[in-house]
Amino acid sequence: MYKNIIFDFGGVVVNFNPRDFLMDHFMNRRAEEETYDIVFGSQEWQDLDRGIITREEANKIMLEKAAHANRVFEVQTCLDEWFTMLETNKTTVQIMRKLKAAGYRLYYLTNIPTDVMDELRQREWFSLFDGGIASCDVHLCKPEPEIFTTLMQTCHLAYDESIFVDDNKANAQAAYNLGITGILYKNPKSFTRALGACGIEVE
Repeated sequence: MYKNIIFDFGGVVVNFNPRDFLMDHFMNRRAEEETYDIVFGSQEWQDLDRGIITREEANKIMLEKAAHANRVFEVQTCLDEWFTMLETNKTTVQIMRKLKAAGYRLYYLTNIPTDVMDELRQREWFSLFDGGIASCDVHLCKPEPEIFTTLMQTCHLAYDESIFVDDNKANAQAAYNLGITGILYKNPKSFTRALGACGIEVE
């Protein structure tokens, strides 16, 4: 019997699609790909998630790379405006509220930089969570098994009583490999169907 639902943030609770963001801003395939590699696909972005570099340090390195690639305008625009992507997925939050009202305990497990985590903690839906782990706080990232076991041990969760929801297949698979039921999030409708397949009705 499931008791715990564990949520990723980006791409599940809040919108996060860097490639769409870049396409909307630049509408130039080469510029989009090069900017993606310098920012979202960079080692610095991974280090921000892991909490081992500051935003100021990361931005400085990214802009240095941008100068070499002649992409300073694009990268600076991205660094200035990417936060606007992080709109709350209101339908997912509605599902979370229904789960909470039905007695399920909600947790989060997310790869996220410190400054973004600080901002999300201020959102009204954050109080729905009973606990969780942010990668920046433990210096671990999904899909590393250690971040999952850290969450389970810290929050005293049973593996066979927990469902993990993520929009990244590798992360959902990592949870499954540890004995946690994994749901690959695509949209609220498919998420609701997946919960139903687990015996959890939210409609």
